[in-house]
Amino acid sequence: MNQFDGVIRNETPADYRAVEHLTREAFWNVYHPGCTEHYVLHTYRERPDFVRELDLVMEKDGKIIGHIMYVRAKIDADDGREIPVMTFGPISIDPAYQKQGYGMQLLRYSMEKARQLGAGALCIEGNIGFYGKAGFVVASTKGIHYSSEPRDQEVPYFLLCELVPGFLDGVTGVYHTPQGYFIDEAEAEEFDRQFPPKVKLKLPGQLQ
Repeated sequence: MNQFDGVIRNETPADYRAVEHLTREAFWNVYHPGCTEHYVLHTYRERPDFVRELDLVMEKDGKIIGHIMYVRAKIDADDGREIPVMTFGPISIDPAYQKQGYGMQLLRYSMEKARQLGAGALCIEGNIGFYGKAGFVVASTKGIHYSSEPRDQEVPYFLLCELVPGFLDGVTGVYHTPQGYFIDEAEAEEFDRQFPPKVKLKLPGQLQ
């Protein structure tokens, strides 16, 4: 698809439950039986590292079909500096609109907004097959390493993209996933009970 025939705007409190439902539908049984991404979103809105200006929904024909959220993060550089970066996710597209280019359009729009807000680089965990199309590379090839993996190991799912060319020139160090992404599974299960029942399935290709 070329031109998005809809609207990308900031999420409002009136959107919260619809966006949580969308996120749940988009991730259910994808990486694990069930999902927790909607709970991550729910809890993150009140955290200080949540970037409200980059809490975005995608609307088509008056219906919310996509959402993305951004979080402030940092790289602990080997020279002792803390390098401010951002991360994002979950990024959600209504299952009825997936594989039509909407996710990439929302991603690229939000990345430009992040650059305008002063973000020099983005670090994420994701699939290089998708995110490589938006300029992401495997982070270890740039000297940035994932905190939970050995530094001498290439981590194919840990990616980065410089929004400002040269922002990470001369920087090596370690990226730590922001704490808000680590949630209590029991609390997530309790939160999920607020939504219509769905069957959790263990499917081929899930992470666990």
